[in-house]
This record gives sequence, structure tokens and C-alpha cells, in this order.
Amino acid sequence: MPEARTRPAHSLRDIPGGVWALGFVSMLMDISSEMVHALLPIYLVTVLGTSMVTVGVIEGIAEATASITKIFSGALSDWLGRRKWLAALGYGLAALTRPMFPLAPTVGWLVAARFIDRVGKGIRGAPRDALVADLAPAHLRGASFGLRQSLDTVGAFAGPLLAIGLMWLTADNFKAVFWFAVVPGFLSLALIIFAVREPDRPAGLRKVRNPISLSEIRNLGAAYWWVVAIATVFTLARFSEAFLILRAHGAGVPLTLVPVVLVLMNVVYALAAYPAGVLSDRINRVNVLAFGIVVLIAADIALALLPSLTGVALGVVLWGLHMGMTQGLLATLVADTAPPELRGTAFGFFNLLGGLAMLAASVMAGALWDRAGPEATFFAGAGFALVALAGLLAVRGRTKIGRIEPK
Repeated sequence: MPEARTRPAHSLRDIPGGVWALGFVSMLMDISSEMVHALLPIYLVTVLGTSMVTVGVIEGIAEATASITKIFSGALSDWLGRRKWLAALGYGLAALTRPMFPLAPTVGWLVAARFIDRVGKGIRGAPRDALVADLAPAHLRGASFGLRQSLDTVGAFAGPLLAIGLMWLTADNFKAVFWFAVVPGFLSLALIIFAVREPDRPAGLRKVRNPISLSEIRNLGAAYWWVVAIATVFTLARFSEAFLILRAHGAGVPLTLVPVVLVLMNVVYALAAYPAGVLSDRINRVNVLAFGIVVLIAADIALALLPSLTGVALGVVLWGLHMGMTQGLLATLVADTAPPELRGTAFGFFNLLGGLAMLAASVMAGALWDRAGPEATFFAGAGFALVALAGLLAVRGRTKIGRIEPK
């Protein structure tokens, strides 16, 4: 069994300034994005008169575009040997789309804006995560990814809350709220340009000629691919949070209050991510991840067997706790196991396969919900989580997963 690590105690002040800056960059862009995305489906249907099918097509194309783009942007950052300006390009594209949403005269313009926005997300994702890994010392890597994840999640619940407040203040003026979303988007771009300094490329680091060639894919190593395989199976258990909203509504939560479900989940998520990262720097990361999977199983059981408001609230809190304990940690494990010169490519494959697994999980969850009810959906999620847990425990101690070399 891997030995527990003993490290000097550290605080938030020990986290590199570049990691802090990237966390705030993510938070500001998430605020901007969620202010738009929280209202866009309703705007499309009630103001522009589009069908639900059109909304589904737009969202499907948008998310598929982001997932596919990540693999190429990550590989490009490895080939260039630089990451900051590629990430800045992604944030810049997203910021430039913000004025398109209030100005768009037709659905076609909104489709174009959503598409470009997701291209920007795909471009920035893998280089940004690889840059966090480059900036963070090995003994602070878990805390660094946890901090970035916490700040990012603050944006995920602050954006919808701002959108709700601004809709109330502006008497449901969608376009006014979309204009407000422009501000944090451009602040995010300015912050990554002026506040993030990319570290120098280590002397002697191997130059990568073709990051997505078969030979380089093999160079990622067995430990990395074990992490990706376990994460992919685990994602099959972690279907869209839309099903949490449906479960809450079925338990009696009024339509006007169902957004509170995601706010509650994301608050717990944000509060848990950094402490989980710190804990993973103290002990073997696999142990923390395994406990996070157990928490997801408990959440699924609560959501399946306790359909009351109290039961749903418990399930949502546990869901947010598992997210905080696993999402930043999985990114940390990618950084731990991938060669430094291939980190961009590693995050690209990790995000691509995770995105495809999320799509498959949500389709399966919806089919089970329609055919056998919500209980079947959440029990299936618990089953996939058990498979992921079994795979994780099977490789613990056989590879370097979860361990870190002495400082």
C-alpha cells in the first residue's frame, strides 16, 4: 500500500500567485457564462419563439464542439511549449461573443455566438489546466487544483444568482442582463493577459513533435490511462445535474425555486474542493478519491429511496460534496501521472473522454427515468460508481497513481 505523505503545513498564502489568478479568471468567465446560459433557453423559447428541439440541438452542438476542441488545443500547447496565450485566446473568443447575445436579431446569430463561445471554452480548457500543473509545486498540486475548482464553482452559482437578481431589477429585460454579462467576460480576459506569468520551460524538457501520434499517446503511460479509464467510468455515474432538478421538482419544489437546487449543490462543491485538495497533498490521493466515490453512492441512494424534500436536500448536499472531493482531484491525478511535456495532450484526452461519457450517462439516465422511474436512474448511477470504485481499489498500490515523489 502506498505510504502516507508527511508534508509541512501550508496555507492559502503558499499557493502560487499565478494559480490564484487563473482561479479568478475561471470564476469571472463562469459568472459571465452562467448569466447568459441560465436565461438563454427561456429567451429562445419565450422571446424568439424557437422549439424545444431547437434548444436541444443548439446545446448539443455547443457542448460537442467544446469537447472536441479540447484535444487539439491541449496538443497544440504541448507542440508550442507555451500555454498562456492559447488559453488567453480561448477566453478572448468567449468574451467577444458576449455582446452578440443582446445584439442578435435572429436565432442564427445566437447559434453562432453559442458555437464560438464553446470553441473558446474548448481552446482554453486543456492549456489552462496544464498551466496550473506547470505553476504548482508538486507538494501543493492538490491544493492548487482544489483552489481553482473552488473559485470556478463560485462563478457557477454566482452567475445564475446575479441573473435572477438582475431580471428582477430590470423587470425581466433579457437583453439588459446579457449586456451586464459582458463585463466579467472582459475582466477575465484582462486578468489572464496581465496577471498570469507563464513559467519558463524547464531546461532539457523533451520537445514534442506530434503530441497526438501513436508513439506520444503511448508515452502518456499506463498510470495516466488508468486514471482516464477510472474517471470515464466514474463520469457514467455522474450524469447531468438536470436530473437533480427534476427529482427536486418531483418532490414538491416549486418551479420558481428549482434553481436553488443547483445553488445549494455548487455552494457545497465550492466549499469542499479546496480542503479536499489540501487533504490529497497530505495522504495518498486515491484514498480521498475513493471516499468521494462512496459519497456519490450515498447521494444516489438518498435520491432513490428518500423522495421527500429532506431526502432530496440530503442527496443534493452529498452530490455537491462528492463533486468537491473528486473533480479537482481527478485533474490533479492527470497532472501527477502525465509527462510534463505532454500535459496539454493529457488534459485534452481526459476532457474529451469525460465529455463523451457525460453525454452517454445523461442519455442513459433519461431513458431509465422514462422507462423505470427516477429510482432506477439513481440506482444505475450508484452501480457505475461501484464499478469505478472497484477499478480504483484494484490499481491502488500497483502503479504510482496517488503517490508523489519527495520534494
